[in-house]
Amino acid sequence: MATSPCSSSGVSSSSSSGLGADAGLEIRTRSVEQTLVPLVSQITTLINHKDKPKRSDKTLQAIQRVGQAVNLAVGRFVTVGEAIANENRELKEEMSVACIEARRAGETIAQLTDVASLDHPESDSHITIFTDKTGVVKAARLLLSSVTKVLVLADRIVIKQIITSRNKVLATMERLEKVSSFQEFVQIFSQFGNEMVEFAHLTGDRQNDLKDEKKKARMAASRAVLEKCTMMLLTASKTCLRHPDCESARINKDGVFHRMRLALEQVIEIVTDSRPNGENEMAPISIYSGIKEFKNKVEGLRENLYFLSKENLSTMLEVILEHTEDFTDSAYTSHEHREHILELSKQAKMELEQLVSVWMQAQNQKTKDLMEDLEVAILKTCQCMNELKREVHSAATSLAADLLKYHTDHMVLKALKITGVEGNLEAVAEYTCKLSEQKEQLVEMCRLLRHVSGTEPLEITCIHAEDTFQVTGPQIISAAETLALHPSSKIAKENLEVFCEAWESQLSDMSLLLREINDVFEGRRGEKRVYLSLPRPGKHNANLKALKPVKLDTEEQAKIAKLGLELHLLTSDVDSETEKWEDQENEIVQHGQGMSSMAYSMYLFTRGEGLLKTTQDLFHQAEIFATEGTKLASALHALSDQVHDDDKSFLLLEAEKLISMCRQLQITAKASAQGKSATFTKVDACILKTRNAMTLLCQLLPLCCKLLRKNKVGNGCLKPAPPWKEDRIRTGTSARTPERRVDTLGMKSLENHVTNMTFLESK
Repeated sequence: MATSPCSSSGVSSSSSSGLGADAGLEIRTRSVEQTLVPLVSQITTLINHKDKPKRSDKTLQAIQRVGQAVNLAVGRFVTVGEAIANENRELKEEMSVACIEARRAGETIAQLTDVASLDHPESDSHITIFTDKTGVVKAARLLLSSVTKVLVLADRIVIKQIITSRNKVLATMERLEKVSSFQEFVQIFSQFGNEMVEFAHLTGDRQNDLKDEKKKARMAASRAVLEKCTMMLLTASKTCLRHPDCESARINKDGVFHRMRLALEQVIEIVTDSRPNGENEMAPISIYSGIKEFKNKVEGLRENLYFLSKENLSTMLEVILEHTEDFTDSAYTSHEHREHILELSKQAKMELEQLVSVWMQAQNQKTKDLMEDLEVAILKTCQCMNELKREVHSAATSLAADLLKYHTDHMVLKALKITGVEGNLEAVAEYTCKLSEQKEQLVEMCRLLRHVSGTEPLEITCIHAEDTFQVTGPQIISAAETLALHPSSKIAKENLEVFCEAWESQLSDMSLLLREINDVFEGRRGEKRVYLSLPRPGKHNANLKALKPVKLDTEEQAKIAKLGLELHLLTSDVDSETEKWEDQENEIVQHGQGMSSMAYSMYLFTRGEGLLKTTQDLFHQAEIFATEGTKLASALHALSDQVHDDDKSFLLLEAEKLISMCRQLQITAKASAQGKSATFTKVDACILKTRNAMTLLCQLLPLCCKLLRKNKVGNGCLKPAPPWKEDRIRTGTSARTPERRVDTLGMKSLENHVTNMTFLESK
């Protein structure tokens, strides 16, 4: 497989200076780009200085300082490059040549800018920037080219480390797949866990360093699969070892291994910028992207009447309208939305016909009246397309919101767990059919959301969600069948729990995705953290020991990640509760949403994403979170004055608990911490205390809503039930909210998994 680091984003500088890096060396990571930007800026300033007849001493000194600064910076840079070359023998020759070229170019620039001490810097007796500007440009080009080569070679080392790490994971997976004894499995899985942590570190750095948002989204999707599948692989393998003759257990395990291999392969495709057999990736066109391109072409007619044909424009509209059939043919699209989409599709054809008619006339006779008619036709066509876009967005997001609320109780999963433990094969078969129906609904929802996601990264997230539902549904079914065949098996029960949690987690992620899609539609966009992944001498080698000087160790990383994921789940629960309130302006809802938003930012911090870039940012966010919690407690006190005595005392008690938690969090966030160990302890404590406050918030929101309803305070709280007409599933378990997840997928320390594994359960 190719490991070339070249990709789609080249390096360039001011065109006026004639500078540019080697056209064959292109850059796709922020770390490489950001290293080059200051150098390009300095050299461009140097080249573009204004030639004046008289030059002051200040000007001459400034030119000399810039030249010396460039030379010194290049010298330090080359020293690092040479150290990297010594650690990577296979690239040493190429790296050394590039370093020599860079050093030589830096020295040339220093010589040509050594003008401050000369009486006549423009004298032919001494070659300087004033007498040989062409020489400076050549030296600058050589410098940029050689520095870029060094950076790209260093980037290639990172790619090689990821490939090597992937190969180690694959080799250990093959051993795990063939293992036949529990003892051997424990030993190999321990090794596998360490290798997966190493792979997660390397790919996490790479993901955050990628410039291409589409590739970054694909990398995030693949890493999410690997994260969740690690726990699935553990329980599925244990089940298979415990019940070696069970066909459904084998199918369940094989599915996990297959999915992990696909995810590993996709990671390598992304980092090497390659596809199997050289094929090109052809992603399906969404309605949003089709409408955007169509409108650009239509509006382009204002500038040029001849740059495209009417057949081309008609074909583009036909493709868009074909995609709207995904909505009109869907059994889950409401009658009202279907009718509106069909009407707008018909109107779009008529508007285009009118536009083409005026357009053709304007090509033959460019009169003022015809150009005004053309402008009107352009505006009407674009307006119609905007209305069509708004209608499909409404259809997709309203369907998603209703489906996610309808399935929030996870009744089918609960029924499968109960009937599986009972060994009731007939009931399990009945509920697996219901789960398959639910899967088809959710898959259809993902397909429709993809059309209206608004950005390529969100499109990829929708495709990932669709794949997850497609794969996880059958895996839950095979796990449930295994439990029904072995109802007393603790490991079979644990395995089903893990796959059900994966399903619940994906549903929770869909709520967040829906929020992001709506944010894009309404013009609200967040930022991503810039994270650099270039190697440094002695660092980022492909082993865990080399990673330790610059990262948390395995146990610390796992602990923070686990707490972060618990925060993620709690924010989803809080958001779900606040959405049930009819009065969204209620003070309790407002503060609850604010706390949830801040907790989500802290979760993103544990993944190396979001707006919190340093531990100090995290501590500051924790302080603000605590302040918001205190405000919520004040709102609870106000509510207590409006309820009956029995409820009042209980509500005041809960408010005091929240105040105490927030006070402790503020004290922790403001406390000083020196050194890595103390800082980790402080980060851990802040996230833990935030999680505890969010847990209490999850309990308070439904309680407050109940008290408001009971005492008829305000404008009501709960929204009406979603308009789904399917038969509800009746089981003996509560249907109101999902069970609280004690464990989280793939984030618990892998070492703890291995230590605590109990393979031989009592029957």
